[in-house]
Amino acid sequence: MNEIKKLFKKIKKEERDFLKESIEKLITGETKNLNIRKIKNTNFSRLKKGRFRVIFHYENKIIIIDSIKIRNENTYK
Repeated sequence: MNEIKKLFKKIKKEERDFLKESIEKLITGETKNLNIRKIKNTNFSRLKKGRFRVIFHYENKIIIIDSIKIRNENTYK
């Protein structure tokens, strides 16, 4: 089982719905109110929503989600 499926099983339903809604907005192009930044020196971007970080990139105008992480005190170390 991949790590994104494991994460979705681990988190609460409210958080799961919150995260799904953000990802759907990203996919449909409703990025106006989303906190998206390009990661320096890479082709990847980061969506920050609450305590979640979604790392993704574009491949032929298709969004590929590489990972979803829960932010904690070790996230940026």
